[in-house]
Amino acid sequence: MLKSLNTTKFVSVAILSAVLAGCGSQAPSSTGTAPTVATSLASAPLAPNVYLAQAANSKDPQQRDTNLLLAAHAYINANDYAAAQKLLKSMQPSLTQTPTLVAEHKYLTARVLEHTSTYAEALKTLTYPSTWVLPGWQMAAYHQFRAHLFQLNKQPIEQVRELSLLTTYLPPAEASEVNNQIWQVLQPMHEQTLQTFIRDANNPVFAGWLQLAYIAKHYAVDPNQLVRYLGDWQKQNPYHPAAAKLPTDLDRALNAKPFMPKNIAVLLPLTGQRASAANAIRQGILASYLAKPNEQVAVNFYDTANDAVAAYQQAVNAGAEFIIGPLLPNEIDQLLALNNTAPATSTPSGTAPATPTAPIAPIPQLFLNQTDKFVPDINKFYFALSPAQEAADAATRMYQDGVTMPLLLASNDAIGKRMAESFIQAWKKKSDTPIEVYYYDGGDKMKTTVQDALGVRDSQARIARIKELLGNSVQADFRSRQDIDAIYMISTPQDLTLLKAFIDVNFSVFTQPVPLYTSSRSRIDNESSQTAQDLNNLTMSDAPWLMQNSEENLMVNTLWSGWNNGQKRLFVMGYDAMDLISKLAQMRSFTGYQFNGRSGVLSVNPDGVINRQLSWGRYQRGSFRQL
Repeated sequence: MLKSLNTTKFVSVAILSAVLAGCGSQAPSSTGTAPTVATSLASAPLAPNVYLAQAANSKDPQQRDTNLLLAAHAYINANDYAAAQKLLKSMQPSLTQTPTLVAEHKYLTARVLEHTSTYAEALKTLTYPSTWVLPGWQMAAYHQFRAHLFQLNKQPIEQVRELSLLTTYLPPAEASEVNNQIWQVLQPMHEQTLQTFIRDANNPVFAGWLQLAYIAKHYAVDPNQLVRYLGDWQKQNPYHPAAAKLPTDLDRALNAKPFMPKNIAVLLPLTGQRASAANAIRQGILASYLAKPNEQVAVNFYDTANDAVAAYQQAVNAGAEFIIGPLLPNEIDQLLALNNTAPATSTPSGTAPATPTAPIAPIPQLFLNQTDKFVPDINKFYFALSPAQEAADAATRMYQDGVTMPLLLASNDAIGKRMAESFIQAWKKKSDTPIEVYYYDGGDKMKTTVQDALGVRDSQARIARIKELLGNSVQADFRSRQDIDAIYMISTPQDLTLLKAFIDVNFSVFTQPVPLYTSSRSRIDNESSQTAQDLNNLTMSDAPWLMQNSEENLMVNTLWSGWNNGQKRLFVMGYDAMDLISKLAQMRSFTGYQFNGRSGVLSVNPDGVINRQLSWGRYQRGSFRQL
C-alpha cells in the first residue's frame, strides 16, 4: 500500500458536525431538500443492516434513498467495498434526483472507486455542477476528497486548488491546519510550475497561494526584495488567509540575516594524495569568484594536508568571516571535536598563533562533506556529493515516474551497500512495498546474480526437470519474472555495460523489459558512441552541468582536458559552494527555498545538511540526452 496516499488528513466527523451546526440556517437546495435529510447523511455510525431495514420500511422515496446511502457509507466504513459498490449500482436507476442525494451517491461511488478502480476514474465521477446548492458539510467533504484523489494521482497543483476551496467551509482552527498543509504541498514545486498556474480569477485564494509561494522562492535570496514583494502581495490580497499570518518558515526567512562575508577562507588538502580532488574544487571556487568581479571579497586558501586544525586557526587569525571546507570527513570531525563553547580570537599580526586546541570561533562554515558526528549548529552547513543521497533521490524520482515494484542490483562493496540502504529507506517513506536487493560480484558471478534476480535460473531449472521427464526433444524458452516494473543499478563505470548486457539478455521473449535506472557513479568517462549505443534506454542521474554543452563546459574541457567526470563534479561543487554563501541563512529558515545550482537543485535541511536533487538523462540512439 502506498504510504503517501494517506498524507491528506480527512475532516473528522466532529469537524463535519461543527461545520453542519454552523450551516443550520443555510438555505435549502433548489429542490427543497429538508435539512434533516442532509444532516442524517453526514455520518453512518450504525451497521449496514440497520439502514437497510429502515430503507425497506420507508414509504417516502427520499427517506428510502437516504437510508440506502447510509448503508453504503457503513459498508465503506467497514472496508466492504464490493457490497457498497453493488448497493450503489442497484439504487442508481431509481435514485431521487435531489442534489443532496445525487451528490452523496457520487461521493460514495468515488470512495469505492478509489479502492476498486483508478484514481482518475474516481475523480471523473466526483464532479458536482456549479448550480447545486449543498450543505456546507457536504461541500467540505467533496473538496477534501477531491484533494485527496489529486494527491494520489500526483497532481499537487489541483490538490492545492481543492484545499483552498475546502478552507471556506471549515471553522477557523481547522482552516488554519489546512492552510499549513497547502503551504507544505507548495514547497517542493519549482518556480516555473507555480508561474504557469499563478493566475486564476475563479479562485483568488488559490491564485494567492501560488503567488505567495512564487515570491517566497524567487526572492528568498534577497531579503530586501522579499519584504518589498511580500508587502505588495499583502496589499493586493488583504483578505487572504496568509495575509494576516504568514507561514512560519517564511516569517523566519524574512528575519534571517544573510551571510555577507568580505573575507572567505577555504580549507582544502592542496598537497598530498587528495590534491587532485581539491584542485578541482579550488578551480570551481575561483571560477565563481571571478564571475563576480565587482564584489569586494577576499578569498584565501589554506592547506589541510598536514593539520586541518592548524589550517583552521590560520584562517581565524587572518580574520576569516566565512569558511568553506574542509573536505575530508576525518578533518571535519577534528574541527567539530574542538571546544566551541567560547569564541576564538584572531591573533594580531607578528604575534605567536594560538594553540591548535583553541576553541572554535563562531564563524559560519560550509563543510564540503558529511559526517555522522555532528550536532546541528545554526552556523554550520554540510555540502557533499553523496552517493547515498543520490540513491535516495533516485527512489523519489522512480516513485514519481510511477514505479511500484523496483528491484535493486548493487555492487557488493561498501558504497553499493550504503547506496542500496539509502534507496530502501527513502522508498519506505513512499510505499510499503518491500524492496528486493541483489548484490553482485565481478565476472561470471555477476551473470549468475542477474539470473537469480530475474528468476531465470529457477525457470531454467524447471525446464531441465521437464526434459528429464519428457526427453530433450521438448522445446522451451526460459521465462523471467514479471512482478517488477523497474531496476535500479548501482555499479561502477567498469561494470555498467556488462551488467546492462546481462540484464538485457535475461529478459525472456515473453516479458516486456522494464525501465533501467542508474546513478552518476556508473557514468563512463569519455564514452564512445558504441558504448553509448550499448546503454540505450538507460536512465541516469547526474549534476545538471554535466548534461550540458555550454561555453563553460567547453572551457573547462579545454583547460583541464585530463579531468574525469568525478573531477568535473567537484568543480561544480566548488562553484556552487561559493554561490551558496549568501543564501544559506535564508535557505535554512525557509525549507521551500531551492537554489538551481550547477551540481543540482539545492535546498537546506533544518540540521544544515544540503539536499541535492539531480537532473536525469537517458541514452537514446547512441547519445545521452537530458530529460
